[in-house]
Amino acid sequence: MAQSASEIRYLTPPTVEVKKKKYCRFKRSGIKYVDYKNPEFLKRFLNEQGKILPRRLTGTSLKYQRKVAQAVKRARHLALLPYVTDLMK
Repeated sequence: MAQSASEIRYLTPPTVEVKKKKYCRFKRSGIKYVDYKNPEFLKRFLNEQGKILPRRLTGTSLKYQRKVAQAVKRARHLALLPYVTDLMK
């Protein structure tokens, strides 16, 4: 007998991934100013090649993502952070 699509049974129930809620670390911590002179903090927002991570990955709000991007660019200009690298972390 052929089973219809509504009668498909699984041995184990299919798992549904529950994604963790992203949050803006600046709003949670109450940080008002993103300091471009702190390269260790800014490295959290860069990937291994030195590119700025997008908001969808970091969970940063739009207001603070703009401030982070500006701070990273200023730190790069002052040679506190590299423009391009192979393995930064």
